[in-house]
Amino acid sequence: MGKKDTNVTRITANTTGKAKASSSNTSAKKAAKAKKIDPAKRAEQKHRAMTAEKIAPTPTKNIFKKIGRYFRGSWWELMQVHWPTRRATWGMTLAVLVYSIIFIVLILGLDALFGFISEQLIK
Repeated sequence: MGKKDTNVTRITANTTGKAKASSSNTSAKKAAKAKKIDPAKRAEQKHRAMTAEKIAPTPTKNIFKKIGRYFRGSWWELMQVHWPTRRATWGMTLAVLVYSIIFIVLILGLDALFGFISEQLIK
């Protein structure tokens, strides 16, 4: 097996907070020095632009357009919601029921205790 030509880029942090790239290839060094936007950052910017474009308010006096824009924006927001699975929903429901039962028992117990104490003080 022969040697394969590979480009390895290592990114190290320095005290200024900027990343320093070192590579085994000079073309990789040039590419690292060029100011390029991170793909994740580029995707986030694109998403923000699309979101702003879809629900950005434009000045209008037509009430029907305002209502339509409201529902379009609401639908867009609902599409971004991460809905829980059926199993997670049942788990959270069970947790709320157990928590509620514990506090019902606690409050009923305290009510009975204070009722008993007040009865003893009255006699």
